[in-house]
Amino acid sequence: MRILIDECVDPRISLLFGDHQISTVHAQSWDTLEDRALLTLAQNDFDVLLTLDGSLEFQQNLSKFAIGVVVVHVPRNQLSHYRVLHKELIQAIENASAGKVIHVRTPPAPTPAS
Repeated sequence: MRILIDECVDPRISLLFGDHQISTVHAQSWDTLEDRALLTLAQNDFDVLLTLDGSLEFQQNLSKFAIGVVVVHVPRNQLSHYRVLHKELIQAIENASAGKVIHVRTPPAPTPAS
């Protein structure tokens, strides 16, 4: 899988994806692009965009793009918070398909018994 990591995501997340081909928006020199332009370019070289931008699917018609999107919901943009979701992230990346969005969320903390 060819994964593009959005500029809003801690780039160290690439450590979690082993054999997948990983790049960042910054490494591609695409960090100044608006979402539509980014998706247009990314769809040519990547299978999945990994982002924190939960509003992307409401601002863009993703069905028009040949790239899947995985939106990660973490309490903090730090590698330790992504590690907790490692299995879910791998599964989302592998199940991603063009024009579709998969959300990966940190499970809620258990509620203490009263």
